[in-house]
Amino acid sequence: MRNSLLLLMILLLTVHCTQKKSMHINDFSNENLNKEVLIDVRTPEEYQEGHLDGAININWFDPDFTQQVEALGQKKGIYVYCKKGGRSAKAAAMLDSLGYSATDLLGGYDEYIPAD
Repeated sequence: MRNSLLLLMILLLTVHCTQKKSMHINDFSNENLNKEVLIDVRTPEEYQEGHLDGAININWFDPDFTQQVEALGQKKGIYVYCKKGGRSAKAAAMLDSLGYSATDLLGGYDEYIPAD
């Protein structure tokens, strides 16, 4: 019985830890920004080449990335995206660990198709 309870606890913990919030970047709408903030974690050069409307550029590679996010005073949800999805996945995981509610926009800017 004890082993069964331990196994159940481990299973529940594993399921909880593997659940990440994400959505495809093309499912994102500026309507989502009523309560949340959108962060583009690419470099300033990449951001200047094009970005989603309403996005704030905070470079994932900046040593003070966390401080820049904290300076936003954002206690609501955060959407993050990058070029293809690698940096934003890392940023979302890190932000979640700091107590934010981060959603990773899958596919990244390279897969973004602007709405007509």
